[in-house]
Amino acid sequence: MIHFILNPNAGTNSTQKKAMILAKIQSIPSAKVWVSEYINHATELTKLALSENPERIIVIGGDGTINEVASAMLFTAIPLGIIPLGSGNGLARHLGIPLDFDKALIKALKGEIITIDAGKWNERPFFCTAGIGFDATVAAHFAKRGKRGFFNYLYSTFACITKYKAVEINERGLVYSFTVANANQFGNNAYISPESDLQDGHLESIEIKPGSFFSLAILGISLFTKKLHQSKLATISSLKSLTIHTKAGLPFHLDGESLVLTTDKIDIHILPASLQVIK
Repeated sequence: MIHFILNPNAGTNSTQKKAMILAKIQSIPSAKVWVSEYINHATELTKLALSENPERIIVIGGDGTINEVASAMLFTAIPLGIIPLGSGNGLARHLGIPLDFDKALIKALKGEIITIDAGKWNERPFFCTAGIGFDATVAAHFAKRGKRGFFNYLYSTFACITKYKAVEINERGLVYSFTVANANQFGNNAYISPESDLQDGHLESIEIKPGSFFSLAILGISLFTKKLHQSKLATISSLKSLTIHTKAGLPFHLDGESLVLTTDKIDIHILPASLQVIK
């Protein structure tokens, strides 16, 4: 049996369109549909689905919902299909999964199964990106606004620029942002780590130093031209594990979700070949 896990609150699609999506997947023979209703509910539903030994599990939602589902599927033999329905869809874009629902559904049902890596930030798995600094501050502002979509994310970005202050990492000094990438982008084709490979057994750390408003604006543009690695403010390094220390209470982001550090220590490491994904 094929199990679908749908987050009806993901993305900016209309209620009518989401009702049509639900009707489509409910009409598929040998399909069981689970609908998440609150944060981390998708993880609970995935564990229930796994207990029924499904043929595959297909998640319909954004990177945050994918994280909830995939976290419960690590090191299992069950493949994960992805139908992107979020604001950024970073992992789906990296994998080349169509953003159109019908095309993504065909991929999820009939596509190629590959094995990809995951990362771990303290005790939390991530599949796309995680980090602290400016990006985390924007993610926190975006989450508080409660409005989804790329243009609302741009609004949060500009709202944070003038008030933001660089953060201190004990081992590295002041940084504008510090990101760890498994996939090559945040989402919306903003390539934070253009050379990242989901299957190479490494993560990439992207350290961006403070700079002038003009230099940071140029760096921001370079995200969309895949040239961030050419910026003098950016240092990209491959890693299998890393420990850094900063201030507890800082915001951080993890696959699009805004969270707060509860400790001053951050342990990061790779979980190689840990997830079966359909692309």
